[in-house]
Amino acid sequence: MRLLCLKENEIGETRVALIPAEVKKLIQLGLAVSVESGAGAAAGLADAVYAAAGASVGGDRAGLLREAEVVLKVRPLMVGEIGVLKKGVLSVSFLDPFRQQELTRAFAASGALAVSLEMIPRSTLAQKMDALSSQASLAGYAAVILAAAKLDRIFPMMMTPAGTLTAAKVLIVGVGVAGLQAIATARRLGARVTAFDTRPVVEEQVKSLGAKFLKIDLGETGQTAQGYAKELSPEQIELQKKGMARACADSDVVITTAQVFGRPAPRIINKEMLAGMRAGSLVLDLAVATGGNVEGSSADGEVVTDGGARVLGCPNLPATVPFHASQMLSSNLLAFITHFWDKEAGRLRTDAEDEILRGCLLTKDGAIVHPALRQS
Repeated sequence: MRLLCLKENEIGETRVALIPAEVKKLIQLGLAVSVESGAGAAAGLADAVYAAAGASVGGDRAGLLREAEVVLKVRPLMVGEIGVLKKGVLSVSFLDPFRQQELTRAFAASGALAVSLEMIPRSTLAQKMDALSSQASLAGYAAVILAAAKLDRIFPMMMTPAGTLTAAKVLIVGVGVAGLQAIATARRLGARVTAFDTRPVVEEQVKSLGAKFLKIDLGETGQTAQGYAKELSPEQIELQKKGMARACADSDVVITTAQVFGRPAPRIINKEMLAGMRAGSLVLDLAVATGGNVEGSSADGEVVTDGGARVLGCPNLPATVPFHASQMLSSNLLAFITHFWDKEAGRLRTDAEDEILRGCLLTKDGAIVHPALRQS
């Protein structure tokens, strides 16, 4: 069975879906591995290293796609490429399926099996395959490092002959995987960290990392079965805005990480809150790719408010640390392939009754099979 790792063609995407160390493990399972020439170059992985690991390296992208039975990629295939695939090919990548419905229909029409990495269940069994969490963790880390580099003051408190420099105040909004890593990283750099989330259940996690939990009385809130925050009512949103305005005005750095899968990101920071922040303060919006948590944020770069606060839209922070991002993603994909590999048959099992596949498989046998996506 031939597995193919393709080069990414989206501008700014530096990650690769498969690293040479995992190529060896896939070959040991019994797969033949092909890698498109240049696939790992942006992550510092040369074609020669893939070849030394046992992969067949080639530059004919269309030809490689025609021969493949499994295709691994970070970003989705282009619609025009999907028609080249053999019927029954398994394609695994981030797909953003609720916003890329044309892509899903193309996969269904081709007879391919499309797996969305975002939709792998957050269960104990699937933990090693959870690419969304692995990349979110790196995004949280990279956000704090970026903020520390761009802020007009240092993060830690420092005693100097010229006097004491006070620690920077950092506010993390959204205590998911990215938020927790951001808290931990900011604390390591010596900042005073406060975190907010609509789920009271995460307060202990915040405190365990040495940060303060911002309490805003919103009434009854909670989380979904997958661990995401539930959508707030209009009344709760207004209460949140008032509390957030005070917290933002008291912060040097605000990092927002709140996203609701399948929906636009909730708007948390508005222009009035930004106006209350001091000149030189920094806001990083990690949800800008899905609409943004911050009013006026842009994926194209920095926006400066009238009051001098700076807003950075950060659509793909894992790509700023491509070596480790690729390492983690490749490990997730290896776990996925290994779980479904039938050694005796020398093929992947695609049993729709498997709880992991049932959660992340979008198309099969010429149809859209995921219930939530069908309804959408």
